[in-house]
Amino acid sequence: MADYKYTVFFEPLPGGGYQVVFPAIPEIVTFGNSLEEARHAAQEALRCHIEGLLKDGDGIPIESTPLGEPIKETVDVRI
Repeated sequence: MADYKYTVFFEPLPGGGYQVVFPAIPEIVTFGNSLEEARHAAQEALRCHIEGLLKDGDGIPIESTPLGEPIKETVDVRI
């Protein structure tokens, strides 16, 4: 048994809830009505994806280590 650790983003949805995305594994997209549900969905989706890759004999994605925390900003232009 091995541990797999990946960065995950919980993006608020307009109607409520959170979309879950893994930057290193764009095939995984899930959601939850609350942040707690989204976290659980993230774990389950990651588990299923990794188990499927292992079963099929495919390589496990490797997450690159970021140089630091991402900086989130908005940029606007007037045209």
